Amino acid sequence: QESPSPGGSRMEGDRLEPAVTIKNIERELICPACKELFTHPLILPCQHSICHKCVKEILFFTLEDSFTDLGSESSNQSSPRIRIHSPSLDRIDRVNRSGWKRNSLTPRTTIFPCPGCRHDVDLGERGVNGLFRNFTLETIVERYRQAARAATAIMCDVCKPPPQESTKSCMDCSASYCNECFKIHHPWGTVKAQHEYVGPTTNFRPKILMCPEHEMERVNMYCEICRRPVCHLCKLGGSHANHRVTTMSTAYKTLKEKLSKDIEYLISKESQVKGQISELGLLMKETECNGERAKEEASSNFDKLFDVLEERRSAALRAIQASKNLRLEKLQTQIEEYQGFLENSGLVGYAQEVLKETDQSCFVQTAKQLLVRIQKATESLKSFRPAAQISFEDYVVDITKQEEVLGDLSFYSSGLDVPEINEEKSRMYNKALICWEHLVKEDSADTYILEYRKLNREGENATWQEIEACSKSKVISDLENSSSYAFRVRGYKGSVCSPWSREVILHTPVAPVFSFLFDDKCGYNSERLMLNPRRTSVESRAGFPLLLGAERIQAGCYTTLDYIIGDTGITKGKHFWAFHVESYSYLVKVGVASNSKLQEWLHNPRDVTSPRYEQDSGHDSGSEDTCFDSSQPFTLITLGMNKFFIPKAPTAPKDSANRILPMPSCIGICLDCDRGKVGFYDADHMKCLYERQVDCSGTMYPVFALMGSAGIHLEEAITAKYLEYRDDM
Repeated sequence: QESPSPGGSRMEGDRLEPAVTIKNIERELICPACKELFTHPLILPCQHSICHKCVKEILFFTLEDSFTDLGSESSNQSSPRIRIHSPSLDRIDRVNRSGWKRNSLTPRTTIFPCPGCRHDVDLGERGVNGLFRNFTLETIVERYRQAARAATAIMCDVCKPPPQESTKSCMDCSASYCNECFKIHHPWGTVKAQHEYVGPTTNFRPKILMCPEHEMERVNMYCEICRRPVCHLCKLGGSHANHRVTTMSTAYKTLKEKLSKDIEYLISKESQVKGQISELGLLMKETECNGERAKEEASSNFDKLFDVLEERRSAALRAIQASKNLRLEKLQTQIEEYQGFLENSGLVGYAQEVLKETDQSCFVQTAKQLLVRIQKATESLKSFRPAAQISFEDYVVDITKQEEVLGDLSFYSSGLDVPEINEEKSRMYNKALICWEHLVKEDSADTYILEYRKLNREGENATWQEIEACSKSKVISDLENSSSYAFRVRGYKGSVCSPWSREVILHTPVAPVFSFLFDDKCGYNSERLMLNPRRTSVESRAGFPLLLGAERIQAGCYTTLDYIIGDTGITKGKHFWAFHVESYSYLVKVGVASNSKLQEWLHNPRDVTSPRYEQDSGHDSGSEDTCFDSSQPFTLITLGMNKFFIPKAPTAPKDSANRILPMPSCIGICLDCDRGKVGFYDADHMKCLYERQVDCSGTMYPVFALMGSAGIHLEEAITAKYLEYRDDM
């Protein structure tokens, strides 16, 4: 399509002495398809540029390949200009579904394989005709060509032979002029005197950028969704009707300011870039040395294998040769023996001569031994058997296992095992603690690289960040709340590294972690509750007072809830804490309560197993935790017998099956004082199980209540000391 230089003013890039050394940007001026300087570049929807000719050739090859045998190699070799790969089956399928018709020049919609990003992009119904020419890039390429052929001048297009060297080029006339010809063809006081002129160039571009969909309309807006110029008809009823657009001047100003700012930032980091270039140069040298060393090590290892194979080969051949010689010797002896059975030769000839003996005593003396030999020869003829086996099946070398082992031979066979992240030991809380182990060989790596990245809901994941570790665990800080992160690890032993482990996804808490300990003073009943020295775990115990009370009461023993609270209150903000409830726990209540409500509870303990206590009657304070009045200053939920009980709503059916969930191994509570909400979570997966309103006008405290046999353990904050402690264990 046609494109402009805005406002008829002269572009800075058309000056004879550009500020940037043009020869240094050649890499940006190369087409990713033909690997040559751009010729009439078009802008694809993915914002990459490609030559107009290359687009047509790639589409031609893609179309042809979708209808010809995939085994043919001629499709990619018919044109030396394009260097593209044969399309895959799924790509051909997408091209076929996109609307291509055989022998059709105008498809409904065109799928184009961009050689820049290796992704398929949709060119829309207009196909190539709907693409803009990248005139800015075209101008820069032309200046590059001019700089490359500086010795070759651009001649005047209207001079009589011989033409003079041009000094100006008119963008309206699309011609170059010398000084004299320019004055003749652009006299003062005429319309042509207002033409736009630049330095000598062969790149003439039109002044107005026209809409590819509405060819008679000039583009005057910029679609922020599609990131392309559009006209007013596109916005009124075209494909951009529901898109967010801005004026061309605003887009020009915004993009230019942003680009200028980014360029200034890069220029300000020039020393840093040069340092990194030097570092990369050293890394290249080190890579070269390591590569040669690795080749030498591999060659040496294969030479060792060759030596072992050659030794075994020689031993096997020697054994086969010795067996062959022995068998041939036995067979040769048997042949000679059987030849003696023939008349007038060997044993038979000798026996015939003995028969000629007339002296009886001499004959008997000799014939006795001869008769034994003759009888053996007779038996041998009756049961003929070769003296040696002709088969060498016992000398066949079985290399099945060796072939399998050699087939699996790789660079990781040197003993470097793939580490695997242990999801049971790894956890997220105020920080991330990632632990891994080797499932096959322990201590097979010297160092490790742990990588992690944030997973976004939009599908665009962040780049991997890496951190080095010398042990099999690492603490990571500064992770965002209410986010999911993927982790992977690989081991290094010298210059050899293992493959990446399987990715593990962990979830950060929904709010900053609130740290507290169990309060051993306010309301703490030491007779029935037992705290650990660090005040991070509590267990309920019946003790002797309960047994003595049971002796005096005939109707039964009634126990009460034993409360214990956190030693720190909350007045504002959003906070999260987590804990574990022992699986043997009979009944546990957890949640939050204001200081005024705690005063009431701790001074008037409730007998929850008394016959007078009815949860649904409303006559006892024990029913308050099932009330749904949003103004109440507390919220408690019930846990017990490995179950999580969701509080009953006033309009809920009597069937409680849908309110009973399996108890998570780790439970979290999120209190948002600013919004007046409290939520209860499966802390392992950061899944909200129950949420409701709560009055946070007073100071709120974490509250726990235990009855019967029960135990609660607060989730410990992750610190470097914790990590060292765990490693020592």
